[in-house]
Amino acid sequence: MTTILVNQELCTRCGICANVCAAAFGMGIIDHPDENTLPAVSPAKAGLCIRCGHCEAHCPTQALLLNDRPDEKVRLPSTAIAPEDLGWYLRKRRSVRHYSKEPVPKEIILELLDIARYAASGCNGQPVEWIVIHDKEKVHRVAELTIDWMRTLLNTGHPMSAFVPGLIAAWDGGNDVICRNAPHLLVAIIPEGNPIAAFDGIIALTHFDLAAPAHGVGTCWAGFVAGAAREFPPLLMELGIPEGRTISYAMMFGHPRYKIHGLPRRKPLQVTWK
Repeated sequence: MTTILVNQELCTRCGICANVCAAAFGMGIIDHPDENTLPAVSPAKAGLCIRCGHCEAHCPTQALLLNDRPDEKVRLPSTAIAPEDLGWYLRKRRSVRHYSKEPVPKEIILELLDIARYAASGCNGQPVEWIVIHDKEKVHRVAELTIDWMRTLLNTGHPMSAFVPGLIAAWDGGNDVICRNAPHLLVAIIPEGNPIAAFDGIIALTHFDLAAPAHGVGTCWAGFVAGAAREFPPLLMELGIPEGRTISYAMMFGHPRYKIHGLPRRKPLQVTWK
């Protein structure tokens, strides 16, 4: 299959596509055009293409198309976000631990996951897949199994052994300190034995985390669930993680019960210039 498709009527032979080509291990594979030839990828180099789309994204005349589901090509809007608006939007991001009873429609969740689909990944491997627990009762069951895992850590040498008694006591007292009564839970799953994919999952979840408030959705990283899912088979079975895959991390989410009206302080910025 031809790696790139080039419209010779639109191509100005500027060579930007060849300059920005990342390919495998950062080695460009697009041959530079000249006045007589269009940019091209030789069959010998085609196997190095990682389908990152840099060539297509940077083409100023949109003459080049990566031959990867070309029928799904979408024109990029020309709108831009003012730096100060983006800055305030990111600064006001909060971990949400109190949720309304109104569920988030599946259509909005899918839209957020579609945004996360564009997150960076090592060599553009795109290894992240998703499990969405949409049923609140099933989220509660996940929290319950996480507490069951914590009970097994009591009086052991586990790093969390001294930390879990308070959490267990709170749970037994009717306080969901695991999933915070969130209506939904998102689990990023990645291939087993791929050390890079663990970071890819975190990056993808961060995209979901940052995009969510724009859709009226609040999030909180579910670290206890992630820890339990790596060590407790009953929770693995409940989550239904397929064979050959493992959890990267988990995130609870839903509509926030309370609105944000201010920004808290943070530690002073520490930067070392070299």
